[in-house]
Amino acid sequence: MDRRTMIMAGGAVVAAAGAGAWYMGQPQAAVAEGGARLLGVPNDFGIEEMTMGDASAPIEIVEYASFTCPHCASFHAGAFKELKANYIDTGKVHFGYREVYFDRPGLWASLVARCGGPLRFFSIADMIYAKQREWLASGDAAVIADELRTLGKVAGLDEAALEACLNDAETAQNLNAWYQTNVERDGVTSTPSFMIDGRKYSNMSYVEFAALLDDKLTS
Repeated sequence: MDRRTMIMAGGAVVAAAGAGAWYMGQPQAAVAEGGARLLGVPNDFGIEEMTMGDASAPIEIVEYASFTCPHCASFHAGAFKELKANYIDTGKVHFGYREVYFDRPGLWASLVARCGGPLRFFSIADMIYAKQREWLASGDAAVIADELRTLGKVAGLDEAALEACLNDAETAQNLNAWYQTNVERDGVTSTPSFMIDGRKYSNMSYVEFAALLDDKLTS
């Protein structure tokens, strides 16, 4: 997906799912001086960065991805599994995940994935990506929202907690503002994109990832 389909600043976006509605406004929030971000702690938008791996690892990777992006689903089904096994789990890479919102369902999926907290985020995200074609298949907003509710319940989320997450207007606003600040600052125009030690890279195969990371580790 490219920048032409992104939800960018300029006007409000109203996202409705079932009886709930979310207003994605543009609240102002400061960015740390120099654009610095701390992974693993709530940022200036009150949003927790979802990360995995050793925070003191020699390499930092931040992925920008959309839950409705098929290329992102392919990456998580393939290259990411090898990246995790060989670099993240071995203490070579600290990995962060940042959502990009091309559309309303991408935001809804994010709210579901985050509903389980940081310890369950990646397992729920994996399920959302694995079932992406199914929950997006209808193209109908209400059906898509219900499909995501079902995935959340299958993942073990409590129904009441899930509904609270899906109707959390403040978090939806903050996520949208955070996303817009992130992609504008880092120049993200497509997904998946990766910031590797502060430098932007487009999607690549595991072999390309491994070559790049090994070169960094040995230089």
